[in-house]
Amino acid sequence: MELLKQLCAIQSPSGSERVISGFILDYIKKESKNWKVKPIIHHGVGFQDCIVLVFGKPRTTIFAHMDSIGFSVRYGRELVKIGGPRVKSGYKLVGKDSKGDIECKLGVTKEIDLKYTYKRELDRGTTLTFKPNFRETKNFIQCCYMDNRLGCWNALQVAKTLENGIICFSTYEEHGGGSVGFLTRFIYEQYHVTQALISDITWVTEGVKTGKGVAVSMRDSGIPRRSYIERIIDIARKSKVPFQLEVEGSGGSDGNQIQASPYPVDWCFIGAPEQNVHTPDEKVHKADIQAMTDLYKVLMKEL
Repeated sequence: MELLKQLCAIQSPSGSERVISGFILDYIKKESKNWKVKPIIHHGVGFQDCIVLVFGKPRTTIFAHMDSIGFSVRYGRELVKIGGPRVKSGYKLVGKDSKGDIECKLGVTKEIDLKYTYKRELDRGTTLTFKPNFRETKNFIQCCYMDNRLGCWNALQVAKTLENGIICFSTYEEHGGGSVGFLTRFIYEQYHVTQALISDITWVTEGVKTGKGVAVSMRDSGIPRRSYIERIIDIARKSKVPFQLEVEGSGGSDGNQIQASPYPVDWCFIGAPEQNVHTPDEKVHKADIQAMTDLYKVLMKEL
């Protein structure tokens, strides 16, 4: 879990993905020589901070967003949300401005009245994120930003043995999306791939339980093509990997951006469920993490 701990510690909210993108890119360049297939790497000019890895003759793409929720410093110690963080007075926030490293506290008067407590005013536009506190027990991993550092970690585990496929690390997912449209275009036009899996983290609900397997989402605010979902469910059942079916009417992911694109690409959200969503204490069962990686490996071979 050391890699996951390192990923969770990196401050990269939506719009500030440069740091985690650089970390992941360095990791890929260092480790890919030990992978079953060394991928072609697309990044840099034209990709913003995104990374696209191409293995062999791809049929399916894994999308994993690198960004997290957080806060922007406004005026007079006021904070503005990046994405949808849950807020509670006393949460520890960290960041860095022109005067150095910052550790401050969140203060909440009302849901829309957010301020920070610190010895001085911070530079306007400074980004703040939850202070990481990585905890591991026999059955659980807990820290801020399991959503979606765990999705990125999962993609990197799959990369070790992947022979044919694409892995795409995207940006901006937590604050409305924006990169998946041009990534879908590139992947479709250059490699003619029309299948996608969304490596992201979902919620524990009354229908999706912790420790019962990875969640295969049949729908959220977006509705993927039924025939594609049925193929995935059939493969999952035959694989014997523990999984749960999720049906929700809200929420979304990079899959919504794929569906909104003008390209005929099928998608399915598959991810481990977590407790304490969008807080410093996001918590995921290790059995669900294992099931997530196992199912992705099967699907990348079978789809």
